[in-house]
Amino acid sequence: RAMELPPGHFPAARAAALAVGYLRYLRGGPSSGLQLRELRRARLQDIDDVGHKYYLELELEDVLDKDRTVSCTAEVLYQLGSKSSAPDVQLTVQGELRSTEEADQEFYNRIRSLEKELVAENIPDSHGNVPPELEPIHLLAWAASGYVIWQNSTENTKFHLAQVKHVKQVKRNDEDLQFDFVVLLHEMVSQEVLPWEVTLLWHPQRGARVPQSRAMGAGS
Repeated sequence: RAMELPPGHFPAARAAALAVGYLRYLRGGPSSGLQLRELRRARLQDIDDVGHKYYLELELEDVLDKDRTVSCTAEVLYQLGSKSSAPDVQLTVQGELRSTEEADQEFYNRIRSLEKELVAENIPDSHGNVPPELEPIHLLAWAASGYVIWQNSTENTKFHLAQVKHVKQVKRNDEDLQFDFVVLLHEMVSQEVLPWEVTLLWHPQRGARVPQSRAMGAGS
């Protein structure tokens, strides 16, 4: 039986942050980003010899169109004693997100036609500003870090993308766009800020994929 949790319950909020990160990876792109507007309901089930399973009802908003919201139900299973495997997340989104097809294609064509590969750093800057032409890159960083958050979250962590330290586009021989990111992830429980290297491949039809990611040592 699952036990109701109050919406302000910290582990429920951590599970919600993980679910949103995973969804950003699955659905993210240069023209769309989702953020949590409200955790509406949370239940927790303690499954013997398996782990803790959270049932969540979330309301999400489109960061580029705050009036547009969708509902999402998520099941997040943290397996017992499993440090190495990512939590198991199942998601169902109810409601339509606005179509990003045109904007995605436009971004894709713009990047493909650059004479020189795109390079940028410090998004947002120290004042919290993201230049409009880098907004799509920032949203792609959300997708990339969503993967890292999903793979590295435990029941005791809550990651948040603090900043893109550096991003560089890498020319490829296939149809994908490739961006090599160094992102700073703020872990809200320990208050640590952790640098990660993440490679993101993106294509308008295929979405986002992360072929590699690694934590950088504090010294590097």
